[in-house]
Formats: sequence, C-alpha cells, structure tokens
Amino acid sequence: MSVESLKYLLVGVLVFGYSVRKILGYLNVTNPIPDVPDTLSEYLSQSKLQESKDYQRENFRFKFLAGTFSFLVTFLFITQGWFGAIDTWVGGFGFQPLIKSLVFFGLVFVGSDILSLPFDYYATFVIEEKYGFNKTSVQTFFSDKIKGYILSILVGGGLLMVFLWLIHQMGKDFWWQFWLVAVVFMVLVNLFYTAWILPLFNKLTPLADGELKQKIIHYAQSVNFPLDNIFVMDGSKRSSKANAFFSGFGKRKKVVLYDTLLEQHPPDELVAVLAHEVGHYKKKHIVWGMVAAVFQVGLMLFLLAQFIFSEKMSLALGGQAWSAELNIIGFTMLFAPISMILGIGMNWLSRKNEFEADAFAKETFEGRPLAEALKTLSVKTLSNINPHPWYVFVNYSHPPLLERLDRLER
Repeated sequence: MSVESLKYLLVGVLVFGYSVRKILGYLNVTNPIPDVPDTLSEYLSQSKLQESKDYQRENFRFKFLAGTFSFLVTFLFITQGWFGAIDTWVGGFGFQPLIKSLVFFGLVFVGSDILSLPFDYYATFVIEEKYGFNKTSVQTFFSDKIKGYILSILVGGGLLMVFLWLIHQMGKDFWWQFWLVAVVFMVLVNLFYTAWILPLFNKLTPLADGELKQKIIHYAQSVNFPLDNIFVMDGSKRSSKANAFFSGFGKRKKVVLYDTLLEQHPPDELVAVLAHEVGHYKKKHIVWGMVAAVFQVGLMLFLLAQFIFSEKMSLALGGQAWSAELNIIGFTMLFAPISMILGIGMNWLSRKNEFEADAFAKETFEGRPLAEALKTLSVKTLSNINPHPWYVFVNYSHPPLLERLDRLER
C-alpha cells in the first residue's frame, strides 16, 4: 500500500468511526418519548420522563459539538501532516529515540488535555449543574486534574517508557514481553485500586455498625461469602448520582458503597444491590472479564507488532523517516474499527452478566428490593428508559431498565 493510500485509509477510518457514533447517538436521542410504564408509575411522572429526554438531548448536542471539534482537529493533524511536523520538531533537539518518543507523547497528551478542558468544565458546571447532579467545586475539579496529571506521569509515563524501550530494544518480540508487563499491571490495579489510587480522590470509611451492616453480614454469611471490607465512599463530593462497586480478589476483596446510595435507599434495597455485586463474584464474571481484557491487550499488541516498524505509516502521518510514536498513533486509529467490534462483544457479555447477577440476587435474597433500587436509581439519574435498540447493542454495558425489571418482577 502506498503512503497516500495509507493516509486516505486513516481518514476513512476516522470518518467512519465519527459517523457511526453520531448516527447512533441521533437515533437514540430522537427515539419517541413513551408513556410512563405501569411498573414505574409510582416513581416516574410524564413530566419527569420529559426532563429525562431533555437531559439526553442536551448531552447529545454537547457531545456532538465536542466530538465534531475533536474529529476536525484529528482530521487536520492527519491531512496536514501535523503529527509528523511535531515529531520532526522534537527530533531536532537531538534526543535519544526513547526520550524523543516520550517527549512527543507528552506534548500530544498536554495539548489534547488543554483542548478538552473547556468541554469537561462545561459538562460539569453547566449541564450537570443545570439538572442538579453536580456537587463538584471548582477547587475539586482542578485538584482532580492535577492529581490526574501526576498519576499519568508516574504510572502512565512509567508504563509508556517500558513499552517504548521494549520496542526500541527488542524489535517485534516486544509485543509478548510488554503483554506480560500489562497483565501484571492489570492484576495489581484490580488488587490495590481501592487502597492506593481511589483514596487520592475520595475518602473511604468503614461502614458504621447498625442495621445495614448487620443485614449485609447476615446475607454474606448465608451465601458463604466472607466479607470484612465494606466501605462508604464520599461520592456526594462530586455528584448526586449513586453507585456501588466490587473490587479485588481473595482477602483483598472490597465492597464500596457511595454515600449517596445510602441516602437514597432503605437497607433491604442496599442488601439487594450488594447481592447483585456478590452475584458477579460468585459467577466469576470478574475473573472472566479480566481474562477477556488480557486477551484484547494481547491481540492489540500482536497486531501492532506486525507493522510498527513500517516506514510508510510514519510518512503517511507527515514524518520524514520511521518513527515509533507516529506508527503507534497510526495503529491506534486503524485499530478503532476492531476495537468497536470487540467492544460490542464485551458489552453483549456484560449485559448477559448483569442479567445473571440480577438472577443471583433474586434467588439468594429477593428480586423486589433490587427492582425498587433500580427504579429509584433510574429516576434520580434521569436515565433513558426507552433507548434505541441499535444504540443499546453497540454501547450499553448494562441491559435497559425495563428489560431488567421484566425479569426481576416475573
């Protein structure tokens, strides 16, 4: 394939991805507003349903603007050879290849973040504020940004340095060697995320003694699920939206409940939410999810190794000679359609797992409290109860609310 053909291919993939995302988003947001379903009649009014649709539409318009801006910037960087121009400029300082690659990616990261900052700020302090979700202060917003930069430099920069060193030193064999590094890193993150990373942004406190803790412990014992680590996270520091999640393996497994979840739900509903999370553990969804992620990383690295040393990709992006960093960017763009297909498969598996976790909660505790919790969560977060099927197929990691309620309330 010629250099010009490669450039056209990159542009074509970029246009295809942008078009698919926007068409799906348009189909979803223009789906008609339904009448309030009987199962939600005590929770949802027609006016609240209209507010939910307004929220979806405003988010779509904003993401359309932000996405189009990002698309145009990337389009210009490809067609005008700006990626290559930056790479050539950095190379003019005489850095060693590894340092040159790190400086290049550092500039791209900083530039990308600066361009996205106004959009992040608007989404948080205008849209989320308008609909009553935002609890983030300006100080917290920028504090999170600074902490994110530090983590990106220390953790992301460290991994990137190992990755680039292997490329420069090991040739095509780099892919399986870095795959091993990535696997170890993924396991460590799963084990220590709530102990090392999460506390940098949120405060975790052990769940206080009382009715809720006793019910949780009693349920956990009834399903042979030893559980000593139950924490409450100050999610209200940033948003009124509620959530819960499970992290870790073995003795390091932890359940984290948002404080907003505790405020919005009675104990039985909270135990039902926990039962759902335990279902994921018992059905080995976390383990199989990790296996699938490891496979995806390995596949991506293997494919990258097949043309990382091709000079044509670097030239197509405006470089003057072979460049590892330019080829990585080019590969990332070309891999996007494969990533979309893999994402569809992972989302299908995730929706299947959610149904199984719901069924586990229904069998080992009760379906009604979980259904009530889902209704409250959906209404309070203005979620879309009537998403377009194609949008669900491509983007949803959880089944639509009405499908989950149908199975829980049978």
